[in-house]
Amino acid sequence: MSDLFEKIVSLSKRRGFIFQSSEIYGGLSATYDYGPLGVELKRNVTQRWWNAMVHRHENISGIDAAILMHPTTWKASGHVDAFADPLIDDKTSKMRYRADQLIEGHVDRLRRKGKDEDADRVYQALVDALNAEDMPKALYDIIMSEEIRSPDSGMFDWTEVREFNLMFDTTVGPVANPDNKIYLRPETAQGIFVNFHNVRETGRHQVPFGIAQIGKAFRNEIVARQFIFRMREFEQMEMQYFVKPGAQMEAFEQWREERMQWHLDNGIRASKLRWHEHEKLAHYADAAQDIQYEFPIGWQEVEGIHSRTDFDLQAHQEYSGKKMEYFDPQSQEKYIPYVVETSVGLDRTILTLLCEAYREEEVGGESRTVMKFHPRLAPITVGILPLVKKGGMPEFAHKVEDTLKEHFNTFYDEKGAIGRRYRRMDEVGTPYCVTVDGESLEDGTVTVRHRDSMQQERIAADQLAGYLINQIADWKID
Repeated sequence: MSDLFEKIVSLSKRRGFIFQSSEIYGGLSATYDYGPLGVELKRNVTQRWWNAMVHRHENISGIDAAILMHPTTWKASGHVDAFADPLIDDKTSKMRYRADQLIEGHVDRLRRKGKDEDADRVYQALVDALNAEDMPKALYDIIMSEEIRSPDSGMFDWTEVREFNLMFDTTVGPVANPDNKIYLRPETAQGIFVNFHNVRETGRHQVPFGIAQIGKAFRNEIVARQFIFRMREFEQMEMQYFVKPGAQMEAFEQWREERMQWHLDNGIRASKLRWHEHEKLAHYADAAQDIQYEFPIGWQEVEGIHSRTDFDLQAHQEYSGKKMEYFDPQSQEKYIPYVVETSVGLDRTILTLLCEAYREEEVGGESRTVMKFHPRLAPITVGILPLVKKGGMPEFAHKVEDTLKEHFNTFYDEKGAIGRRYRRMDEVGTPYCVTVDGESLEDGTVTVRHRDSMQQERIAADQLAGYLINQIADWKID
């Protein structure tokens, strides 16, 4: 883990963004709890996504499907038979790894050493292996021929590669037997597909239209490390867009453009984002690209845009015996729609924002840590700070806070020196601080301090809300 990444993880706990789950019992691997600031950041992100996907599109409706679904759902979707990662064990350390990620790491090391020709050769072998009929053996052969060693023990003593199903299973009812086995959903998409006709009919939709959902999913990841980037319990923000067969590529390009712009509008620098095309398409897809962000741990996927063809609706029609066809009133024909999916990890988006916002700056010979969140996403929008705890300043400050609470999430702080309070607000990403002083009591003005520039302006308290609304609307990435 890089030094920068460790600093972000440390700040996340220290300031109440993210805690290790069940920490008092030693923690539970790859599970995390969102603290007071983290949950505010999370709610801001989900609301911004919901506004962008549902409220701004007349032909997209939202649902909230159950986590537990009929087990045949996962047979139809292919998860029971094909939802697996290639697993390999280091016999010395007993650590488990994904074989494809070991090879990707080897390719990265070759490139850092300037051995681009070797890196290209191994990368092409990886692509061929991922598409091979016997993928585990093909991956194992690469690890053996390249003599890839364990990242933890440094040893070259591997088991064979085998496939490991990622679904968690449990039982329903009082008796635990195979007939009662069900699964915690590994993705939210299937809850959308089984409700295709329900939403279409009640929403009075015609193709093209979309169904959006934010919800929990569960995967028994082999390698669940790197903080909240890869967890066993996580949240997805997904939208499935149903189109006429043949129109999927046009919709695919449309949603590629819209989804990239959403990340940019969250305050992410364009230089930190890129597209990555899948080397191996999923069994249901005819096109797939990822939006990647340059984390301190390297370029990693944040969101996937997939053209899923008609695989899911066809499969559910076959397994359920219920018609999933759509009658098109324009063309007077029946067909099973194709689907374009946008799927963004909520937790990965939070990690993206934490990494993007984190800055260390030199100010007047001193260092400050500042989280430069977009003001619309910041957990606290305005800090209310009376200069001292006497002389009527706290009372005036509380009145200011009451007027701003109608528009923003605020935080009142009267403890400590004003400079120290500014630093605390900087470190949690509060874009504006309003300071009440003696002059405020005389003329009704307050000082507004800007987080990014640290400049201060004198504003009439009764004009403060409108001023801040305009400032947020005009905010630009620093």
